[in-house]
Amino acid sequence: MREVLIADDHPLFRDALKRAVLQALPDAALLEADGVPMLHVVVDTHPDLELLLLDLHMPGATGFSALVHIRGQHPGLPIIMVSAHEEAGIIRRAIAHGASGYIPKSAPVETIVTAVLRVLDGDLWIPASVHGAGLALKPDEAGAAARVAELTPQQFRVFNMIAEGLLNKQIAYDLGVSEATVKAHMTAIMRKLGVSNRTQVALMASHLAIEVDSVPSEVVLSNH
Repeated sequence: MREVLIADDHPLFRDALKRAVLQALPDAALLEADGVPMLHVVVDTHPDLELLLLDLHMPGATGFSALVHIRGQHPGLPIIMVSAHEEAGIIRRAIAHGASGYIPKSAPVETIVTAVLRVLDGDLWIPASVHGAGLALKPDEAGAAARVAELTPQQFRVFNMIAEGLLNKQIAYDLGVSEATVKAHMTAIMRKLGVSNRTQVALMASHLAIEVDSVPSEVVLSNH
């Protein structure tokens, strides 16, 4: 049975994606995640996972950070990004970071079905409106992606909490660990990222941000 993971924090859109995937793969076993912690658990415990549909704005991630981290930890897993963003530059950056496809949330079910089947066949799928997927990432962004990919899942969670501006005390509370443990994670994170303080950690995360003026509101598939 083919396992497909749908990672999106909006239940209604997860349901819409599930229906679309089942049209493409009627016998698929569908798994779900509503945030980065659950995303890591599901991916790590399902080695035969064949496809990940990943929301670009997952809770617990900054911009493309979830994409680059999962790609680093599981390089053989095809990932289709799903987002309300339809800007060509964002789509090209997603592909440059290793996504195998990009589906706008405004896409009809038929388009999602096509994208899923194409990616599972080993092809790249992007909207027809985006001419050419080639893009050379800026050196700072490429460097940040390579370093973030080396973090462990727990280090990745701490990394994104730092990017959100949380203090060690808040991070410790949210993770249910001691501040000493958080400091140990901080030391390891800074070593892997090649930086010396939390401000530089946050700067590293900013290189993976979407960098648009506003985040569009989520949209539900028009024919659901």
